[in-house]
Amino acid sequence: MRLSARGYHRVLRVARTLADLDGCDRIGRLHLAEALSYRALADDQRRAA
Repeated sequence: MRLSARGYHRVLRVARTLADLDGCDRIGRLHLAEALSYRALADDQRRAA
C-alpha cells in the first residue's frame, strides 16, 4: 500500500484501538486488516471527490 512512516503509525494506532475495543492485549491480523481497510476506503473516497 506504499505507506509512509506516518501512515504506518496511523494504521497501527487504529489497529491498537480496534484491539482495545475487542478486549485483546495484542494487535491481531484481523485488527490490522480492518485498520488497513479503513485507510483504503478513505483513499477511494478521496479519489472519487
